Amino acid sequence: MKNYRLFTSESVTEGHPDKVCDLIADTLLDKALADDPKSRIACEVCATTGVVMVMGEFTTETYIDIPSLVRGVVKEIGYTDARYGFDGETCAVLTAIDEQSKDISAGVTTALEKRGGGSDKYDEVGAGDQGMMFGFACNETESLMPLPIVLAHAVTKRLSEARKNGEIKCLRPDGKAQVTVAYDGYKPVYVDTVVVSAQHDENVEQNKLEKEIIEKVIRAVIPAKFLNKDTKYFVNPSGRFVIGGPHGDTGLTGRKIIVDTYGGMCPHGGGSFSGKDPTKVDRSACYYARYVCKNIVAAGIADRVQLQVAYAIGKAAPVSLCVDTFGTSKYSEGEIVAALEKVFDFRPAAIIEQLGLDRPVYAMTTNYGHFGKVGLSWEKTDRVEALKAAIGK
Repeated sequence: MKNYRLFTSESVTEGHPDKVCDLIADTLLDKALADDPKSRIACEVCATTGVVMVMGEFTTETYIDIPSLVRGVVKEIGYTDARYGFDGETCAVLTAIDEQSKDISAGVTTALEKRGGGSDKYDEVGAGDQGMMFGFACNETESLMPLPIVLAHAVTKRLSEARKNGEIKCLRPDGKAQVTVAYDGYKPVYVDTVVVSAQHDENVEQNKLEKEIIEKVIRAVIPAKFLNKDTKYFVNPSGRFVIGGPHGDTGLTGRKIIVDTYGGMCPHGGGSFSGKDPTKVDRSACYYARYVCKNIVAAGIADRVQLQVAYAIGKAAPVSLCVDTFGTSKYSEGEIVAALEKVFDFRPAAIIEQLGLDRPVYAMTTNYGHFGKVGLSWEKTDRVEALKAAIGK
């Protein structure tokens, strides 16, 4: 048998404790931007047994009823029973909120280029922090995302649906999945292993639950062409998963950055997304880098591409761009970067305007990945013709 390369990606449900926190943070951000598009929000959330704590820096002209919004999110996720050790009716909501640092605000409001005499409107907003951000796209799925993370998200999303619609009656909100795909080079061949851990009620018959999850969740969403007699299934391999959510494990914002992006197929600069307004380039520039990469692949310039973009705090223009096509393009990386500089504007104000990021669009991004979803502005492929023209294709 051929020696294939195995690659694994993970996803989690919205009831996972870290994702509870991410959704709360993005819901609060959406509320601020809905009333005041210029809001500067850096929200961190912590959740544990019976308690949610909201921390951060909020500079906004609107009023946010934090306890009410927090409780609404917790109940919407499905934590509605005090027996879970965490529910929207009885949990305490604590807050520790301050305004954005004046030093950071000054650099964001008036970029280095503007202070140097620049007159371009996109030079007015500086990057909210230094850092390097990555984007990625490949042609192995219709969404131009890596197959392992696409399948992992499909499994956890289906797991949540089976809980909500009652198809599998014993499920509770917490859950996670891993999908391992066998590759021949960069071509996905089959699914080698699927792991699902699903929170459940007490007194559940494990064998019955395993069969239901394999049939109603895994096989319902993973195409049959990727499953074979050698595919391995592990459902609740620990044997029992009753205590879950923030009651079983303390949740924090920003701890699922690989789940949120490309499932480990691409490097990550380290910055998380949820709870951050779009002047924070560790969110907005990652969205833009995905937009750029998706257009590169859609234009047929490369089958697979990774883009790194790096910023200095308070400076509008990035300090570097780096492209890697993994040998899948007839064009040099230098030629591609030159084309990108003609077609795309990586300054924060331009990114916010082009992608419409000063709107309440963030809660819909929180779960099942920030990339590959229909309806998100950074998933458009509207720069294909401009890229072809710029590179001479």
